[in-house]
Amino acid sequence: MIYKIRIILDAEDDIFRDIEIEASNTLEEFHNAITQSYGFLGNEMASFYTCDEEWNQDQEIALFDMSENGSDVQLMNETFLEDILSKDKTKLIYVYDFFNMWTFFIELADIVVKEDGRSYPNTLFSFGELPDSPPEKKFEAEDNNAFDGDILDNYEDLDFDENWN
Repeated sequence: MIYKIRIILDAEDDIFRDIEIEASNTLEEFHNAITQSYGFLGNEMASFYTCDEEWNQDQEIALFDMSENGSDVQLMNETFLEDILSKDKTKLIYVYDFFNMWTFFIELADIVVKEDGRSYPNTLFSFGELPDSPPEKKFEAEDNNAFDGDILDNYEDLDFDENWN
């Protein structure tokens, strides 16, 4: 089966790519298709995140396991598209380059039969130019009154050595 997927840059302007890729491809192969379609070199860290219908982030699927003790991180090269995307679970979040935080919303648009003679992955449509730098993100607390800014006025109560290094 072939997945037709739209990858939308989290930006004010419409910037997206439509890609078709085999459902049996790994997320690492999908990562490579995304970076190529947007013109990235593909040499930065990246992760996919499962999410719900409202784009609330859930489980991370990383390009590499960067932990020191070999944790239980789910990896892209061990995860297949068909295992995380379906008619019922159509959305993912993709973050490329953790220093710049290029963030993309991914949505499965259609599932079709593979066409003979066509190579996959395939960029079907490209709209908008990638900006020189990633769009700025606004990180706001859900409850702006939850944090009292005066809490750090007295550093003596913080219980750590002043000369910790």
